[in-house]
Amino acid sequence: MSFTRLGAVGYLNARPLVYGLEDDPSRFALRFDVPSTCAELLHAGTIDLGMIPAIELFARPDYAIVPGASIASEGPVASVAVYTDRPTGSIRSIAVDNSSRTSVALLKVLCAERFGISPTFSTFAPNLATMLAACDAALIIGDLALFTDHEAAGLRKIDLGEEWTAMAGLPFVWAFWAGRVSAAPPDVIAALNEARDRGVAASDALAREYVRNDPTRVPLAMRYLREHIQYGLGPRCRSGLQRYYQLAAAHGIVPAPAEPRFHQAEEASGSA
Repeated sequence: MSFTRLGAVGYLNARPLVYGLEDDPSRFALRFDVPSTCAELLHAGTIDLGMIPAIELFARPDYAIVPGASIASEGPVASVAVYTDRPTGSIRSIAVDNSSRTSVALLKVLCAERFGISPTFSTFAPNLATMLAACDAALIIGDLALFTDHEAAGLRKIDLGEEWTAMAGLPFVWAFWAGRVSAAPPDVIAALNEARDRGVAASDALAREYVRNDPTRVPLAMRYLREHIQYGLGPRCRSGLQRYYQLAAAHGIVPAPAEPRFHQAEEASGSA
């Protein structure tokens, strides 16, 4: 069997995709990082497969996507959002989280295609107070976005997953396993999809464990994994991914899109 170094996203939403993989150290070495770091480690060859932001597929033409598993949403995602205290049309500057390039690219597409604004973008470490002190709005992703009480802070929350689906009528694929073609033989693909299935079935337990130090967060964490995040990579998700790439290219964010390559044919692709 293959031995594979995996780089996974450290947020709650990725836990179902890696469920049980740490129990087999003879087959997998697993580390957790923010999405942008997962991509950097994969580009450097430090890991064999990374749970990379969708936009990173353009960084290396030799990458292929592992079929079957992704972090996706259709409708509100809850964990990728712009926070502001003003109407969307009045936003002139946005501080963006440096943790994920896919979310930043999506925000630029939405600004042009849906919101009708042309703000400036500045990159920050994810700290909402600091970001809003510098700009009209702030893009935050991951656990910080999920657990921020925007109403208590007097802020509006613009959910990018919700805005994408309202505009495109399709799911949005935030991240997937990818790497060089040789990095995902059939046994590895099968193991990753088996982990996905186990993790989805155990999502409530994973949510409780993840927020065990703050029991008040358990209901939200459980609802998030059940209702907001999808883990397949079926035809609708692929259509959403292709549409995202088309729009990102149309606005000069990435080169002209090519059809994404996959490590293996459709049988492992999931149903979403």
